[in-house]
Amino acid sequence: MARYLVTGANGGMGGAICRALTDAGHEAVGFDIIKPPAETPWRVIRADVTDSASLEAAFAALGEEKLDGVIHAAGIYDLGSLVEMDEAAFIRAFNVNLFGVYRVNKLAVPLLNNGARILIITSELAPLDPLPFTGIYAVTKSALEKYAYSLRMELQLLGCKVAVVRPGAVKTDMLPASVGALGRFCAGTKLYPVNAGRFKRIVERVEAQSVTPEKLAGKVLRVLKKKRPRFAYSINRNPLLLMLNALPRRMQFWIIRKVLS
Repeated sequence: MARYLVTGANGGMGGAICRALTDAGHEAVGFDIIKPPAETPWRVIRADVTDSASLEAAFAALGEEKLDGVIHAAGIYDLGSLVEMDEAAFIRAFNVNLFGVYRVNKLAVPLLNNGARILIITSELAPLDPLPFTGIYAVTKSALEKYAYSLRMELQLLGCKVAVVRPGAVKTDMLPASVGALGRFCAGTKLYPVNAGRFKRIVERVEAQSVTPEKLAGKVLRVLKKKRPRFAYSINRNPLLLMLNALPRRMQFWIIRKVLS
């Protein structure tokens, strides 16, 4: 039996991963900022990935027992205009999606067994050129992948492996939250009222093609079992995004202007 730490354990993805781990006979210990449900087969410790003191307390509660891996499912998905977004929202996206992963790993590495895995959930957008109004999310996830690649380079020297999973749309509470954020952006933007409305219709069509968090959790388990995992794995990638990114960037800009203008 292996022992894994899962961040964002009360979310759709994190909860599904914890359940898949326990169903497979492993021990899952979760971190989440939200108060844990009354009954789960796994233990959830309250922790805020944006607060170092909160994480230090959570690791103290976790104890000194070794870990066979850390799975980072905590994250936020925000949409909006880079030049209209307020500074607090801009900083928070980095604080959760990037700095939170750094904080957890810094405290977790001393507890890792030899051969342990760190698996980071990024996004299908991470390796792609950002689209309008997804900039803050795409930038944080792209930065997260650079961090993960650098971490893999370093931790291989300690006998640990790092990999990322790049999901497309997953049917969790993040989807209605992002739709709500996009709706607020469409209602409040002064610079892009027409463009934002058209972009919202595209996003709604894309997110309708989501997969269940259980399918993502199954992918995570398969990656954890691999003896020599690749750096990146994908699930539910959007073919239109892939086609767009295969084009020269000048043509990408032209297509986006035509579609959203």
